[in-house]
Amino acid sequence: MSEWWTYRPSDFLLFAPRTFYRLFELYNADIWPLQIVTLLAGVMILVLKRRRAAWRGRAIAVTLAACWLWIAWGFHWQRYSAINWIAGYVAGAFAIQALLLIWIGIVRDRLRFDTEQGVIARIGVAIYVFALVVQPLLGLLLGRDWRQAEVFGVAPDPTAVATLGLLLATNRSHWIALPIPLLWCLVSGTTLWVMNAADALVLPMVASLVVLLSLRRSVSRR
Repeated sequence: MSEWWTYRPSDFLLFAPRTFYRLFELYNADIWPLQIVTLLAGVMILVLKRRRAAWRGRAIAVTLAACWLWIAWGFHWQRYSAINWIAGYVAGAFAIQALLLIWIGIVRDRLRFDTEQGVIARIGVAIYVFALVVQPLLGLLLGRDWRQAEVFGVAPDPTAVATLGLLLATNRSHWIALPIPLLWCLVSGTTLWVMNAADALVLPMVASLVVLLSLRRSVSRR
């Protein structure tokens, strides 16, 4: 038996890159046109954020929670687990994230946004827009087939990034809701890195930025 230090990161990859991207292609075909619905929901979140209605935080929380629940079941549990046994546990984590969003946004009603946005909140909005618009196109620019695009609301990566951006755009740091999307960014980024994907550093960079800005906000308010 080889010693553990002789293994390379690629030795721990449970599937081939081609299999991974093919999974998204089949998944997108199976759920079409749900992608259009979730993209419209993402735009609706931006519109709601600009409104002053007292119920906007609850509406946004419900929408985000529904996306996390769908990905937990429709992607991780039903499909990704076929090529990666860890996906079954990830599905549970995504379901927990949905419950945390419901707790913060509906039960506690603390998903609120300032009328006059500061720099950190604006960066949060920029991260959200990046996840909604740029991230699905990034893979295509790097050579992936358009049928393999990862779309907000149905794919884990843009949904995690969008959630981090939206939480950063609120008027307080919601530390209880940050760990799961942050960890997913690290896990997914590592997977892409092992597959030699050109965009492997995108998610870890976003996660690092969100942590730094959330810490700065918390310290400044103390």
